[in-house]
Amino acid sequence: MAATRGTGRSVRKGVPSSDGPGAAAAGASGLQSMKGRARVVVEDIRPRVDAGAFPAKREVGDVVEVSADVFADGHDEVAAELRWRAGDGSWSSTPMSPLGNDRFRAVFEVPAQGRYRFCIRAFVDPYATWVRDTMVKLAAGRDVTVELLVGAELLRAAASRAKGKDRTALERAAEDLRAAADSGDLSDALAAAGTLDRQVMLRRFPDPDTVVTSEPLEVMVERRRARFSSWYELFPRSASDDPERHGTLADVERRLEYVAAMGFDVLYLPPVHPIGRVNRKGRDGAPHADPGDPGSPWAIGAEEGGHRAVHPQLGTLDDLKRLVGRAEELGMEVALDFAVQCAPDHPWVKEHPEWFRWLPDGTIRFAENPPKRYEDIYPVDFDSASWPELWEELLETVRFWVRAGVRIFRVDNPHTKPLRMWEWLIDRVKAEEPNVLFLSEAFTRPALMYRLAKIGFSQSYTYFAWRNAKWELEQYLTEIHQSEVAEFFRPNLWPNTPDILTEQLQRGGRPAFMARLVLAATGAASYGIYGPPFELQEHVARHEGSEEYLHSEKYEVRHWDLGARHSLAGFVTRVNEIRRSNPALQYDRNLRLHGIENDALIAYSRTWGTSRILVIVNLDPYYRQSGWTSLDLDVLGLGWDVPFVVHDLLTDARYTWQGNRNFVQLDPASVPAHVLRVEPVSATVTAITDAPHERDAGADDVTSLGPLTTTTGVVA
Repeated sequence: MAATRGTGRSVRKGVPSSDGPGAAAAGASGLQSMKGRARVVVEDIRPRVDAGAFPAKREVGDVVEVSADVFADGHDEVAAELRWRAGDGSWSSTPMSPLGNDRFRAVFEVPAQGRYRFCIRAFVDPYATWVRDTMVKLAAGRDVTVELLVGAELLRAAASRAKGKDRTALERAAEDLRAAADSGDLSDALAAAGTLDRQVMLRRFPDPDTVVTSEPLEVMVERRRARFSSWYELFPRSASDDPERHGTLADVERRLEYVAAMGFDVLYLPPVHPIGRVNRKGRDGAPHADPGDPGSPWAIGAEEGGHRAVHPQLGTLDDLKRLVGRAEELGMEVALDFAVQCAPDHPWVKEHPEWFRWLPDGTIRFAENPPKRYEDIYPVDFDSASWPELWEELLETVRFWVRAGVRIFRVDNPHTKPLRMWEWLIDRVKAEEPNVLFLSEAFTRPALMYRLAKIGFSQSYTYFAWRNAKWELEQYLTEIHQSEVAEFFRPNLWPNTPDILTEQLQRGGRPAFMARLVLAATGAASYGIYGPPFELQEHVARHEGSEEYLHSEKYEVRHWDLGARHSLAGFVTRVNEIRRSNPALQYDRNLRLHGIENDALIAYSRTWGTSRILVIVNLDPYYRQSGWTSLDLDVLGLGWDVPFVVHDLLTDARYTWQGNRNFVQLDPASVPAHVLRVEPVSATVTAITDAPHERDAGADDVTSLGPLTTTTGVVA
């Protein structure tokens, strides 16, 4: 059999071969489709998430900074403009400014919620190139008469693409250049031709064959609380003032003023639904409940109802609506838990048995996280053939609570449910009610956590609780603030949850709680605590090596003495006051690390405009630690030789510093952290004490923090 031979010609897409019959015609046709005069390249556009597959995230009133590499072959000048629009509205545009080394930048504001699209339009700018080169020739003493004629042709070409007054102005400018070439009056003509206004005007009418427009990218804009929020979690059944009585939603309503006074703006409630009786867990998660044991709120559903019902011992739907309304009056919102799982006696089990995974022995598989067993919970089977009906039911459940006034949902373990379902559900909910926010409670692999954020979750739990060493904290804070993750992942830092009592909090005492609070509240724009166990420093674990609380509220009703003298409520209040009064702490993507010569001390700053906060925390809950700072003064907007004041907002002490090296000492027996507002030296400041005055601690005094630390404000 004869072998088949190839032609030996290489053909690339869009580039015809150079031989063979009809090559000229085919080549012309192929080349025309390539837009060969469009010489500009636009690369590395930011913000961009997964090459544009998902939107970046911003908040109402924010400014979106867009940058890109824009360049062309040769040495011609290039022009770039940023174009953007809200939804399907009309396009707006603004010129991009060169940053050097082919990088360009521009910004646009996002005044309302919704999706915004933006792109970059760029082209070689022959007129700017002509102005630059002609001025160089003129400065070198060369005759530029003919160059004026070249400029006039460029103006005429732009005029042919313009209309009305613009066309008339460009034609007149071309005539002026030709007249100057005839008269020899070159300097004034070139001065007029080279003005910025003239160049900007010509950029509005480029040759369309030379223009390159990037593919549009998206920004999802949500309300401000998506970025800046302070969460407080409590169990309604433990909210009663009477230790012998089960708490109610009315009790929670009475406790709102306590929570609001501490400065929290989101009150998060674990599931408020009826709790299953079948296989109910006992205290401390015992496999069997004793009479009167209330069970876990996450074992959702009983004969009283399922995900759209309120536990009768907590009250009614109207009670919940009143709670939501009262919270709003106090400047707060109520967040509800959305846990997609069922108790064995949930109505869905009888009404929709196809939504659960049946085993060969005729039983339904219960939840497991080996070695843990949750016989009181049935997972929902999303592989069911009836998954469309299941998805619709979940969507209708969220809509039900939205109609009740709820605008924030904390979603339990979303990483164990289909990603496509969440993307679909969140998109539909937000299309109907843009104010709804979703917090992802996912402690899982980073890629999966980040994917949840990309597909629509407004905020996300993090690994913060388990980051204790300085190097771990520095690495993680850098990741969530300075990497590409920051474009779509809004971190919500929690030092504790009902499931998480870390070893640091178990063993570190009051200083550990204070330090972790400062780290959480200043390490990101959103944070939360599980209270009252946090402010009352609940620290006893179920057993050695466990992160479960002894006598956990998940399995029993607790009573809390909110007026206890050892409460950290005053300290929590002061930290939240600092957050509300300093814009630098209300944004993400703005944390920068600073050096400090002690591995037990961490230092970082947050800046926003003129708001500059420097945080230094002693990570050792047992011993006083000291060290010399190595501040990045450029990040702080400070000169190397100019004194400045650092005002400790925790203790009200002020110190005069200068340069990047300053001595710090923090004693965990008093206050294990500095939250320093960096201020210029004021003429009204006549003296700075070497040490602040010590005061007695009191739980009811929000600024009384106990014996205060001494920091020496000296220059190395």
